[in-house]
Amino acid sequence: MERLICVIIGYAFGLIQTGYIYGKRQGVDIRKTGSGNAGTTNALRTMGWKAGLVTFLGDCFKCVFAVVLVHLIYGKSHPDMIPMLSMYAGMGAVLGHNYPFYLKFKGGKGIAATAGLIVSTTNIWIVLICLAVFVGIVGVTRYVSLGSLAVVIIYLVSVIVYGRMGGFGITNAGYLYEMYAIAAFLMVSAFYKHKENIKRLLSGTENKISVGKGK
Repeated sequence: MERLICVIIGYAFGLIQTGYIYGKRQGVDIRKTGSGNAGTTNALRTMGWKAGLVTFLGDCFKCVFAVVLVHLIYGKSHPDMIPMLSMYAGMGAVLGHNYPFYLKFKGGKGIAATAGLIVSTTNIWIVLICLAVFVGIVGVTRYVSLGSLAVVIIYLVSVIVYGRMGGFGITNAGYLYEMYAIAAFLMVSAFYKHKENIKRLLSGTENKISVGKGK
């Protein structure tokens, strides 16, 4: 039951579609401009740096807030399950972001929300590695999609390695395996949401990062 509650909590936070809300305040429906995606990259391309930054931070921190709420609810009663329950909340946030029911299940691709999960459930070294890889790949190739896919792969590997090293402080192997499965699910989900980007990357027609003229 705790797992389901955490997924629901995460999904509720994930429904806060930062790019869509910001766009509406500017008189723009982000789902009808650019790629039609409600995430950071499309906000950046269609409305400018400010919109991109606000969208990224909003989508990132809604996952962080979901994890914090799970800690407040279960921190004392289920301390041994908190790392795993936090990941269930993060998974829920990604699902809510990607598939918001009130927008006909048309949301983003979950990368910023996953970044929030990485920040709130791992250590500073994993965060820095993911950030360095993303910035390095995007800086060299100008492909945000490629950097995003690299990060979710690194996240899965990091969760497994960190878990095997005892970094999460969990002794129940079953909980660890559930965490590995969630990280794998998030990676598969990211690849699925980026399937068109992957096709364009393979054909050499992927769009490189660009910034719109919005305020």
